[in-house]
Amino acid sequence: MTQKAVAGILYCSQQVYSNYELGQRDIPTEVLIALAKFYRTSTDYILGLTDTP
Repeated sequence: MTQKAVAGILYCSQQVYSNYELGQRDIPTEVLIALAKFYRTSTDYILGLTDTP
């Protein structure tokens, strides 16, 4: 998926989402949860705390 598509799902701009990916901006908890639900994985996996999706 493109950053623009994911940003649309999260109701943020492509630039904001890009900043999340680049680590230039912290991901708010509600966005982290939305990403985990969308990708059907755990927040720990997204945060790099586990290798198990």
